[in-house]
Amino acid sequence: MVEIRDIRTKRELRGFIEFANQLYKGCDCYCPPLFFDEMNCFEPEKNPALEVCDYRLWMAYRDGKPVGRIAGIINRRANEKWGFRHVRFGWFDFIDDKEVSRALLDTVVAWGKERGMDALNGPVGFTDFDHEGLLLEGFDYPAVMASLYNYPYYVKHVEAYGLEKEADWIELQVFPPKDVPERIDRLAEMVKQRYHVRIVKVKDSRELVKRFGIEYMDVIDAAYQKLYNFQPMTDKQKNYYKDMYFQFLNFDFVTLVVNEKEELVGVGLGMPDIAPALRRCGGKLLPFGWYHLIKALKAKHMERFSFLLIAVRPDYQDKGINALFLQDQIPIINQYGIKTLETTSMLETNTKVLSFFMQFDHRQHKRHRAYIKTI
Repeated sequence: MVEIRDIRTKRELRGFIEFANQLYKGCDCYCPPLFFDEMNCFEPEKNPALEVCDYRLWMAYRDGKPVGRIAGIINRRANEKWGFRHVRFGWFDFIDDKEVSRALLDTVVAWGKERGMDALNGPVGFTDFDHEGLLLEGFDYPAVMASLYNYPYYVKHVEAYGLEKEADWIELQVFPPKDVPERIDRLAEMVKQRYHVRIVKVKDSRELVKRFGIEYMDVIDAAYQKLYNFQPMTDKQKNYYKDMYFQFLNFDFVTLVVNEKEELVGVGLGMPDIAPALRRCGGKLLPFGWYHLIKALKAKHMERFSFLLIAVRPDYQDKGINALFLQDQIPIINQYGIKTLETTSMLETNTKVLSFFMQFDHRQHKRHRAYIKTI
């Protein structure tokens, strides 16, 4: 018999977070999250996304032993924007037992119905900045920090519950050229002249914030407003994500594009692949995890690199701004000796971003899916 328990205390929350590490112990492809980031994610005084979300956490037990976990989420702001009444599920992990997965999903459905929701959607998080999408393809490839990983058996559990495809994301391995292709260099120069834009570099997060404040996050917010399950960010959220992610950036890999008014119109960024360091330390900074992470972040030579995002302000889209990112980044990528770029998940319908990467030698190696079911 499966017993479902609410997560209410910090001690129970630690167990909720640790469950995934225990479940994936010995799995070389799983990437543990940073433990303190996961704890902060569920702290209302630290994560401003919780101001626009209701949520509950549960764990499943059998014979007193933890066998699964799940989060139920209602993002009021996203539901309002899209006209939905969706209850989301995320942080969904379980042993290969359909009684366990069904009991966890049933718990979220019951909670959602009590609050007037009419569809179950997931796996997704509080916002687009959380992991989303069940892994369908690419189980033999190591996950990067920004990508969700799950065992292959998850798929049959979710589909047996009656959940159906709503959206797919794909990930690519891109093999960069040795030099900036001539056509891209010409296009970048033409775009600079025609639209009076230029590339700007900053040396660290302090300079970025001093110069642009949260305008950096404003561009991302505006660029992503049409993407799946998008939730307009509050100013508190923009500052939260800024503080969370800027600490991990190597600013050689941050490309900013400004117009003649010095307004930020495009941002592109990536980061060293720190997943091996996270595996080594189990997501814990102490006692020596901080050393492995800093070593990975400060490396001057690396073979694998994570390309996190490209965002262009809507009024500057379809003008060739992406060429400036390539013109700036390809020489830096080669300077660091990078052989493989790992993209984050991209919607299969987002042809603009996909074509940006597919113009180079590449391989599609992963696919994730968000599911939906009327309840």
